[in-house]
Amino acid sequence: MAVGVVVAASNNGREYGGRITSFVIMSCMVAATGGIIFGYDIGISGGVTSMASFLEKFFPHVYTKMKEDTRISNYCKFDSQLLTTFTSSLYIAGLISTFFASSVTRAFGRRSSILVGGAAFLMGAALGGAALNIYMLIIGRVLLGIGVGFANQSVPLYLSEMAPPRYRGAFNNGFQLCVGIGVLSANLINYGTEKIKGGWGWRISLAMAAVPASMLTIGAIFMPETPNSIMQHTNDHDQTKQMLRKIRGTSDVEAELQDLIEASKASSSIKHPFKNLLKEKYRPQLVMAVAIPFFQQFTGINVISFYAPILFLTIGLGESASLLSAVVTGLVGTTSTFISMLLVDKLGRRTLFIIGGIQMFFSQVIIGSIMAVELGDHGEIRKEYAYLLLVLICIYVAGFGWSWGPLGWLVPSEIFSLEIRSAAQSMNVAVNFLFTFIVAQIFLSMLCHFKAGTFFFFGGWVVVMTAFVYFLLPETKNVPIEQMEKVWREHFFWKRIVGNKSSEGTKIVVAP
Repeated sequence: MAVGVVVAASNNGREYGGRITSFVIMSCMVAATGGIIFGYDIGISGGVTSMASFLEKFFPHVYTKMKEDTRISNYCKFDSQLLTTFTSSLYIAGLISTFFASSVTRAFGRRSSILVGGAAFLMGAALGGAALNIYMLIIGRVLLGIGVGFANQSVPLYLSEMAPPRYRGAFNNGFQLCVGIGVLSANLINYGTEKIKGGWGWRISLAMAAVPASMLTIGAIFMPETPNSIMQHTNDHDQTKQMLRKIRGTSDVEAELQDLIEASKASSSIKHPFKNLLKEKYRPQLVMAVAIPFFQQFTGINVISFYAPILFLTIGLGESASLLSAVVTGLVGTTSTFISMLLVDKLGRRTLFIIGGIQMFFSQVIIGSIMAVELGDHGEIRKEYAYLLLVLICIYVAGFGWSWGPLGWLVPSEIFSLEIRSAAQSMNVAVNFLFTFIVAQIFLSMLCHFKAGTFFFFGGWVVVMTAFVYFLLPETKNVPIEQMEKVWREHFFWKRIVGNKSSEGTKIVVAP
């Protein structure tokens, strides 16, 4: 049974009423398809860049190195800045667009940003599927980046605000579950389209991104706005109360409504949310908005997600086997994220972060060791070691799937006060995109120069981020989102910065 959270004011206990309603489930399912869009793009780019027909048309230099140059190192066959620009251009566009998304989200609501994101992704998918040259291809990627920037800024906020507090972790992890479903779907489609004779299967792979984009765009037209957003934009207590009753399935919403009213008052007094984010009382949130997405990318996961087929080609698997191996890792990632949904509100965020960190560290060290010993600059690794590496990569992906994958989006989306929420989430997404771009842009070059040491590099970062969570991230499970500031006031380190006195004598009490 889920642990309840009681927020006590003075001597009077107060807790949010309500239950999970079908209305909330349907609304959040539509919003979470934004994760499918993000995941599909991550999976599709790595797959098509391993297809010979795609490389021959758009990246002939890489195709020549892969097929004909026997002198080049196994680790350097795919080292091309133009090829990595195809993958990473999306994230620069996403980084820039997320700041525009913040203004749209704050001025017009979460739903408006989701709608813009879906529409931009639709245009990008059409352009990518019809691309005749590298310029059309990269412009399509930029449009996809705009769509992902808007969706990733608004969808996690939407899910956190719609979900009942005690189930917020499971609902928000639905975003990462959909990312995993998107990656898995892309890998399956790549595996199928690679077999199409005539060399045009990659067009189907790129154009199929329009399917989840259509679901999100059409769904956003009909999905409701969150109570938090209604209060922030209209200050209409009755309308907010009606929406709370509808999504909570109860008329007992006074406690949550009162918290929303207070948060809205604080929000309305903020004219420059990005400047406000720099204030000392928001220092913990600012640190988390930067550190968590930074660490999420330096787990090295997008190395696997973007370039899994290329990596499997590097260790000696064939083109078809490489794409099938990527399907396996995608299935593992989706399954582990689903497990995280079931456990996150029981075990808590910190426990899953630490377990996943330990698992990722050891698997990366073993992967790097095997590649250092068995894979030279020329020739192929023995098949038994190639498949052992596939198993170890699956173990690594599983560790990410129930820790830094979903929690890297969940924790930032739930810790921000309403007055800084849109700006802080934009900061979080922008940092995520910035370092996704950097990692995507440098990985193939790193693989060429560091070789197996690349995995030791990311393993070292996993140690750092696990220590960061252990010492600096307080537990946030089951804490109502509008009461989250008290978590920092009770933390042994952060209370020195933000103060340890709770406003109005309130404190968080976790009920057994």
